[in-house]
Amino acid sequence: MQLSIARADDDDKAAGREIGELLYRSNVQLVGKPAGERFVLTIKAPGSDEILGGLVAISYWGSFYISDVVVPQEARGAGLGAELMRQAEQEARARGCRHMWLDTFEFQARPFYERLGFEVFGRLDGLAPFFPRYFMQKTLIAPAGG
Repeated sequence: MQLSIARADDDDKAAGREIGELLYRSNVQLVGKPAGERFVLTIKAPGSDEILGGLVAISYWGSFYISDVVVPQEARGAGLGAELMRQAEQEARARGCRHMWLDTFEFQARPFYERLGFEVFGRLDGLAPFFPRYFMQKTLIAPAGG
């Protein structure tokens, strides 16, 4: 079989979704369905439908990945971020997840996550002020036999 590679400039979003679906089907064949269930919390002002911040996560194969956490600049330090993370952890535990994980850049919130019990398990270096990029986890359930 002869194949070729081409850049998907015309409709890269559709192509990206299709590639993601191919990977999903391959993974399901190898290890079963991930039960990839999203979890989203929003921050809004009273009486408004405008989303000002929030948290986005997904659980799969016993892992709870937090992809986005945003607290409005003017509300930082008031406990909203900690409350988002508390609710996310409660949900992860309810789903039986073994750990939570996320990534954050140097200019973002590593100390915040460390205060919540997350530890760095990986690091990518690069140009300041963006890097390093930290990969962090919090264990929820001890591994079997340990």
